[in-house]
Amino acid sequence: MIIKNTISSFVTAWKGLALTLKHFLAAGKKRQTLDVKKDNYFAEQEGIVTVQYPKEKIPIPEVGRYQLHVEIDDCIVCDLCAKICPVDCIEIESIKGTGPLGQTSDGTVKRLHAAKFDIDMAKCLYCGLCTVVCPTECITMTNQYDRTVTNVAELTYKFSDMTPEEAEEKRQELAKQQAEKQAAKEAAMKAKKGE
Repeated sequence: MIIKNTISSFVTAWKGLALTLKHFLAAGKKRQTLDVKKDNYFAEQEGIVTVQYPKEKIPIPEVGRYQLHVEIDDCIVCDLCAKICPVDCIEIESIKGTGPLGQTSDGTVKRLHAAKFDIDMAKCLYCGLCTVVCPTECITMTNQYDRTVTNVAELTYKFSDMTPEEAEEKRQELAKQQAEKQAAKEAAMKAKKGE
């Protein structure tokens, strides 16, 4: 029994060593970087398989889903992307405007300020659901996949261009407008009761 186990151990070790030697000897032959659209993309089985990144890069498929980008000028702050996100990596804070704020590139009227629009790419699943529900198509997936950082906090991308001071100013403008409307409403009620 011991002799049989010893022979089996040597045979197993020899098979592993033979496979290692096969790959070691084939390492002199370098694989060609092929486009994923080519028919023989998966046919090449010999040679070095490691891509020498960043000097060499694998071609990116057109349908690849990578880093998110938000064109904040086209955002109507509808919050649909944050609601559909399965991992809650999108944080949005909106402030109601005192009137129309302009238009997006597709002609949609903007009525909300984006005080905060943050995406935590460390949490992102790259599912693309946020890009599908966006009515103005302001959130898109780019072809950039390498944004290497040394601090995880740097993976939270802030797309809002509004400073905290500007956000507070917009909140005060809204509160003032609402107070004026309430005062006018109360004055109208008093005038109606006085008749």
